[in-house]
Amino acid sequence: MPLTPPIPLPARIGKYELVEYLGGGMAHVYRAQDTILGRTVALKILTEAGNNDRELRERFLEEARTASNINQDNIIAVYDFGEESGRPFMVMEFLRGESLRDAMKGGRTGDIEYKLSCALQIARALEYIHSRKIIHRDIKPENIHIDVRGKVKLMDFGIAKREGVALTRAGFTLGTPFYMAPEQVMGLPATNLVDVYAFGVMLVELISGEKPIQAESVEKIFEQILHQPLNLEPARAKGAPKPVLELIARCTAKNPAERPQTFAIVRQQIEQILSAGQPPTTASGQFTQQNAVAPPPASKLSQTWIIVFSAGGVVALVLILFVLGRIFGLI
Repeated sequence: MPLTPPIPLPARIGKYELVEYLGGGMAHVYRAQDTILGRTVALKILTEAGNNDRELRERFLEEARTASNINQDNIIAVYDFGEESGRPFMVMEFLRGESLRDAMKGGRTGDIEYKLSCALQIARALEYIHSRKIIHRDIKPENIHIDVRGKVKLMDFGIAKREGVALTRAGFTLGTPFYMAPEQVMGLPATNLVDVYAFGVMLVELISGEKPIQAESVEKIFEQILHQPLNLEPARAKGAPKPVLELIARCTAKNPAERPQTFAIVRQQIEQILSAGQPPTTASGQFTQQNAVAPPPASKLSQTWIIVFSAGGVVALVLILFVLGRIFGLI
């Protein structure tokens, strides 16, 4: 059933023609057409209520600043930013495909090799943003997109934190409960290691299709995060190899000092696991472009022509020697 657009369509914001309402909460997202460049984009505009909330407005502006300074293949691109009637909006790459959450629900995440290839792309994206001193703080399947070619894109920097930028009052917790690190639950300052923790939780869910934390309330979720080891049985039951289980256990250690300290380490370990097994495939079972095989050996016909040309060269040499011999009276 089509969603009712808050802004009646057709409508225009700047040079962007709004085509379809895609949904949203405190910000509304539309599929739009850039009337000058002729490309399809996603336009995200803050709601009136969001615009009247000073903290939400500042967070939206900070998201635009953060995302617009990022340029990496596995991260959604932000093209433009502006205001319409005092309400800020940002213009982003329009992604076709589906969220990782929808792919998981539909059973379209393939085998263990493909799941690990998705995890590798996510790790590369997080390695990049951490190198730019940005912490995402909300890693979850809803914020990961898989396009029609199988490329993974990290999205939604709505609660991301840049070094030196503080928009959250002390002790205030942000994030999605199931993926929050113990230090986030306790309201301690977030470091890049909260993303490492959330990545580990999400990897269990990606492999198994089940949340490793099962609880009926936020309080019980937090109780498990703080005091119980993460349940790896769902991933083990789905055939996750031992190195993957060990990586998840390290990523989700209660003590941040016991986790991999950078995503470069995580990325390298996933690469090693993949290189030790079968080449990753796409969800449809086809090999990816990175797994191109060596060209097949020359056919028998080609080999035959090589022999013919080699034999021809020998015959030509004999004829030349014969002619020279006759000229100089040697024959």
